[in-house]
Amino acid sequence: MKKIVIISDTHGFTDKNIIKYCEQADEIWHAGDWGPDVNNHFENLYKTIRGVYGNIDGAEIRKIYPETNIFNIENMKVIIKHIGGYPQNYNIETKKMLSIEKPSILICGHSHILRVINDRQNNCLYINPGAAGIYGFHKKRTLITCKIDNGKIFDMNVVELGNRNTLEK
Repeated sequence: MKKIVIISDTHGFTDKNIIKYCEQADEIWHAGDWGPDVNNHFENLYKTIRGVYGNIDGAEIRKIYPETNIFNIENMKVIIKHIGGYPQNYNIETKKMLSIEKPSILICGHSHILRVINDRQNNCLYINPGAAGIYGFHKKRTLITCKIDNGKIFDMNVVELGNRNTLEK
């Protein structure tokens, strides 16, 4: 069993709320738009970090993380992609990838819109954890926690980290 934190769109921001949840996880999955220094904060936690780069990320993050991350964990195939769309509105590249890879879970970021959707057409769970950073149009900063064990995802929780304009260091 693995405890997972799913996060996206930090845009260079971490605070004690984010770190608190990441400390409790076995793995951190980041769906892009890290921004400066965020990866360093997560690496200091000595956790497994899986992620992708986002459209704002520079060369440093792009050297570490791919555009699309496909992996297997606990008998589930997972795809993380920053810009992918959402069920019924995936971009062409994501549609093609879903038909070839057939993941159990698809995680996207970019929109800053928290969504968890059972995509029946592609037989996968779509997750967008919203945005954990302070930049953007979202009102609440969010991340998702869950557990994965032997082909099942459970104990999924949306965590509100506070208002976008509320800073806690």
